[in-house]
Amino acid sequence: MIDRRVFLKSAVVAVPLSHVGDTFALAPAQKTDAESAAVLHAATEVPWQRNLRRIGQTNMTEHDPAVLDVEAWADYWASAKVGAVFISVTGILAFYPSTVPFHRHGKFLGGRDFLGELHDAARKRGLRIVARYSPDLNWVDALAAHPEWFMRDEQGHPKSTADTPDLFETCMFSTYMTDYIPAVMREINARYDVDAHYTNGWPSFALPVCYCDQCRKLPPPKTPAYWDKFNERVLGLCKLYDSIAKEKKATSFYFANMGGGIHASPNLASLGEVCPWFQADNQGRGGQDEPVWGCAQQGRVCNAVLDGKMAANVTGAWSTGPIRWREVSKSPAEAQMWFGETLASGMVPYFHNVGGEKGFGEDLRWKNTGRDYFQWIARHDAHFVNKRTIATIGVVIGQRTQLFYKAPHNVSMQQSMDAIYYALIEGRFLFDYVHEDKLQLERLSKYSALILSNTALLSDEQCQQLRTYVDHGGSLLVTFETSMFTNENERRKDFGLADVFDIHLAGEMIGRRGNSNPYLARIERSHPILDGFADTHWLPGAEYRLPLKPIDNPVLTVVPGYVAYPPELSYPPLSRTNEPAVVLRERGKSRLAYFPGDIEPTMWLSGHTDLTCLLQNTIRWVSGESSPVNLTGKGLIEAFAWETEPGFAVHILNYTNPNAHRGWMRDFYPIGAQQVRFTLPAGRLVSRIELLRAERDIPFHIVGDSIEFTIPSVTDYEVAALYSV
Repeated sequence: MIDRRVFLKSAVVAVPLSHVGDTFALAPAQKTDAESAAVLHAATEVPWQRNLRRIGQTNMTEHDPAVLDVEAWADYWASAKVGAVFISVTGILAFYPSTVPFHRHGKFLGGRDFLGELHDAARKRGLRIVARYSPDLNWVDALAAHPEWFMRDEQGHPKSTADTPDLFETCMFSTYMTDYIPAVMREINARYDVDAHYTNGWPSFALPVCYCDQCRKLPPPKTPAYWDKFNERVLGLCKLYDSIAKEKKATSFYFANMGGGIHASPNLASLGEVCPWFQADNQGRGGQDEPVWGCAQQGRVCNAVLDGKMAANVTGAWSTGPIRWREVSKSPAEAQMWFGETLASGMVPYFHNVGGEKGFGEDLRWKNTGRDYFQWIARHDAHFVNKRTIATIGVVIGQRTQLFYKAPHNVSMQQSMDAIYYALIEGRFLFDYVHEDKLQLERLSKYSALILSNTALLSDEQCQQLRTYVDHGGSLLVTFETSMFTNENERRKDFGLADVFDIHLAGEMIGRRGNSNPYLARIERSHPILDGFADTHWLPGAEYRLPLKPIDNPVLTVVPGYVAYPPELSYPPLSRTNEPAVVLRERGKSRLAYFPGDIEPTMWLSGHTDLTCLLQNTIRWVSGESSPVNLTGKGLIEAFAWETEPGFAVHILNYTNPNAHRGWMRDFYPIGAQQVRFTLPAGRLVSRIELLRAERDIPFHIVGDSIEFTIPSVTDYEVAALYSV
């Protein structure tokens, strides 16, 4: 260990930085002609990471240097046909004889270059290597020497971890991130030939709350103004770390942990432009009441912000959930479904276990689960190289709404998004996510309709982009408080999209109180959004609503809420009003629908099928009731369709399972025949259709510009690969 007093003067670990305002950047280094040529050559080739189809990681423990069989570790991952492995560096505990001050050696390291042995074993098998760092924690000795590196609570106390009191949380706004982490990265560059650098545990999945001296100069935590500074810092550090990675070789790069799905803390649109690899650390269901589609939802998020760049999702072999056992395997069915969702949604599968005895732990059940599945993928690699999605419906991700909007009834925005997600997959719609910062007309032109599910925070510019989309024939379905707040979370006096829908507020929000019923929606006239409803004049309404001024010829009107108990008093004092419960407009080719109530979380919490049917009918109406791919059959499925290297692929995930909404999947429940009609682009022909899970061909026939075929059954997951010219 070198003396801490000469830390920043050491040639090995020095960090040449230029300070500009609140950001740091590497001082420019002169490149030789050969290095410049290498950069140019790398820019013209397909990046190496885009050729990865499978990834593996054993998350090393402090004890592993004493017990790990390095060759057995490398043999396992090679047998699983991975193209890359993550190897722990880490920043909390060094897995090599680090000379960086405060990079503590594990007590079982004993001077051994454990990282180097792993590195050499992986290289011998032709595997790419990603160096894994953890910049989020350090020890009490570092705190004593550099108190400015660490997060503080409001009283100024450093934040320690719950289970290890002498391990403390570092602050991303401190020089820890610009001095210490670059020092470790440069040491790795000097010692090893790694292909990329990755930070686990940073950026945080939730916006950090810190009251250190540096953070007290920032806007208040968890505000849009703070988020701007947070994103500025994240982008600055990502660029810094990437430049350090490239000091070793032009094809190397840095990428961050960007999991968290629609609730991610950094601006994913901005980060997606900077990072060449989206690392979705979504290892399994985080709670026993979480629905099974969390991984597929993460894939849609990746596709919304990456423009074809690399995206990988981590499936944890271990027992993910609210009660965790790090070295005990989860059910094979649950892991297998997570793999399927990863592939179907366009990500690269990545399997992860935590080390232990001989590097594999005492529970070895996970090994065959991953290896068998990965070997199946390897037999069909070409069909998982996607060019573009085939979907004509876009669902807007409002990151600002997810982070800053406060629902009036304390319902989480996750429930709102799960509700619209469920309505879409149950209705068998093909859809993409669209990030709120990517609403330019050229990006939206592929979609016949956009859905904004209570996207409360929208800037004036974003409202104008949606207005332009409608002017060019696009359709919208929006709900509740969409556009009622600016991007700075300031409430508007009226909707930002009021002129688009020709709607106006008529008062304050109205909600259910005590034991009362929510409002009802009275059917005033027939309309396609009411298909399937018979023998009723009333439909359930949402729990909360924004009252609107009357409109001409409404389809549904509001029947105000009333007492639910006692039943003697359970009747509406007023059976008819002129307050609209939905607003439907047609402007040229555009179809517009606005629900003034929080219909999605009400549907999710109540489970009422009328609300689901109403939403699905409205989605069909605004989208023009046409889709490039139509699927019919029994069962709850999620479907994706992609243009691929060999042609096209239709993915079907079978969620027909008692554990789709709670717990882990124990087993699979096969569903029967699924009929598919696929409308081909002009000039494209199909010569063959292969079912990849069944590993056999199936017949098809041509009907006009479409082909039709039947998938006989789906157990957990099936892919119909269409070979096309």
